[in-house]
Parts: sequence; structure tokens; C-alpha cells
Amino acid sequence: QVQLVESGGRSVQAGESLRLSCEITGYTFNSDCMAWFRQVPDKEREVVAVLDTDGGRMYARFVEGRFIVSKGYSENAFYLRMNMLRPEDTAMYYCALDSCSVVRTDPMRITNWGPGTQVTVAV
Repeated sequence: QVQLVESGGRSVQAGESLRLSCEITGYTFNSDCMAWFRQVPDKEREVVAVLDTDGGRMYARFVEGRFIVSKGYSENAFYLRMNMLRPEDTAMYYCALDSCSVVRTDPMRITNWGPGTQVTVAV
């Protein structure tokens, strides 16, 4: 069983930066992908960034070049550095941990989610 908790979300102005953190506790067997998602009301949850244990990274087109996903040396946490934030980045951000096969092929099957942290970007 894996438990995740996000932190770092807050209200900022456009152009500013934030770093979100995801704290990991519990057993992480086959959980070789760390991922960030975001969701706004009445829209589907969408992937933002994915990091695998080989160091591979995948970014959604709408954030690539602005956001960086990384993990701590202890591997008890991973992060999302968000630069040049835009109002359209406003969302609830969730971290997730699961096998890369699940994350890549069917993220709706992911079972290890944090409760979310709100990011609000003002113009």
C-alpha cells in the first residue's frame, strides 16, 4: 500500500514559479513511474509529467519547457517545478505512483493518488 501527499500549491501571479512536492510512504512494489496530473472542474484529469526509474521523463505539450519533474535522492518524494506559470495552469494538481505500464496505457487504473494541492495563477 502506497500513500501520497502533495504540498506546495498556492496562489501566485502569472510568470511566477512554484515547486510542488509529493511525499511517498508505504510499499512501492512495481511503482516505477511517478506522475503528476491536474484537473479543473468539469474536465478530465490530465497527465502533466511522468518520471520513471530510469530517469526518463515525459511532459504534456502544454507544459514542456516550463515544468520539470524530478525525484529526491531518498526516493521518498518527487517534485514538480513549475516555471512561467500561466492562468491556464490553474488546477488541482495530483501526484500518482504506479507501474509505468498502467501510467502509460491506462491512467484511469492508477490506484495510488494523493489528495491534491490547489494551484491558482492570477493574471
